[in-house]
Amino acid sequence: MFEPLGADSRATSQRAGPPGAPAGKAPDYSQLAGETLDARYVVIRKIGEGGMSFVYLADDVLKKERVAIKILSPSLSQDRTAMARLRREAELGGKLAHPNVCHIIRLGETLNGLVYVVMPFVEGELLCDVTNRAQQLPLALTVRYITDIAAGLQVAHELGIVHRDLKPENIMISKKPNGGERAIVMDFGLAKERQVSAEIKKLTATGIVLGTPEFMSPEQLRGKPLDARTDVYSLGLMAYEMLTGKLPFPGRTQQEIMIARLKSEPTPIRAARPDLELPAAVERVLLRSMERDPAERYQSAPEFAAALADAARPGGLASGVLDKILGR
Repeated sequence: MFEPLGADSRATSQRAGPPGAPAGKAPDYSQLAGETLDARYVVIRKIGEGGMSFVYLADDVLKKERVAIKILSPSLSQDRTAMARLRREAELGGKLAHPNVCHIIRLGETLNGLVYVVMPFVEGELLCDVTNRAQQLPLALTVRYITDIAAGLQVAHELGIVHRDLKPENIMISKKPNGGERAIVMDFGLAKERQVSAEIKKLTATGIVLGTPEFMSPEQLRGKPLDARTDVYSLGLMAYEMLTGKLPFPGRTQQEIMIARLKSEPTPIRAARPDLELPAAVERVLLRSMERDPAERYQSAPEFAAALADAARPGGLASGVLDKILGR
C-alpha cells in the first residue's frame, strides 16, 4: 500500500526498504522495474542514478502519460530540512510549472519508508554531456541556454525558492515540438549536504555545505544564508564553462578550487581562452556575475541573461559603458 508523505515523524521513521525487502536488510532501490506506486505509477525501467537517488521512467495510469520518478536515498529522505524544502515545492505544484522548469508533481512515501518524487518525464541530453562532447559552446548557443535557464530560475525565485545546486548535470537540453531546443532546470530542492575539509571548515558556519562544490557561490561555501543571487553566481560559472570548457578558478584539487573561490579572482575568460576572441563586454558580464559580494552581482538571473545577450551582440560594448555610467 502506498500513500502520500505525511508529517515530519514519517521522514524519520524506520526505513524498511522497497516492498518485499527482508526485515533489517539495507534498502535496495536500484531494482524497482515492475513495481506499482500508489496503484497509479507503473515503474518501467531505471533511467538514471546518483549518490542520493535512483530515477525511473514510469507510466501514470490515471493521466495516461509518462513521468519520471525519483526514489530518494534513506540519507536524504531522513534529512528533515531537505524534506521540508521538497514538501514546500510539492505543495506549490503548478505554480512552478514552466517550459524551462521540471517541477515536482507529487511527493509520496510508502508505508515501509520508500520516499519518491514524481516529475514530468523530460527527454533530452544533459548540458554537461553536450559541453563535454563539444569541448566549448558557441557564444550564441550559450546565450540561448543561459536565457532559458534564467527564465526557469526566475519562476522559482519569485516563489522564494533557491535551487542551491545549479550545475550542468541539473540542466536538460530537450527538443521542442517545432524542432528547436530548450534548456530545462531540473532537481529543485534536491541539493545534497556535504562535509568539507578542515581547511574549508574554518571558513564555514557549520562545516557542512549544501550543493556541488565546483559551482557553489562563496556565501554558499561559507554556509551563510542564501537568496537568488547564489544561483546567479552558479549560472555565471556555468556560462564560463560553456564558453571555455574550463572553470574560472584553478586548482589541483576540489579543495584548492573552493579556497580559490573564497580568496581569489576568477581567471578572465580571454586569458583562459585567447583563441576564442570573445568580446570584452562578455568578459565583463561574466566577471560581474561571479563577484564574491552578492550585492555587486546581477541581482536576478534574467538581468544577468539580458546583459550577456546584449554583450554578445555586435556593438555590445556599449552595455559595458552604460554599466560604468550607472556605477554598476
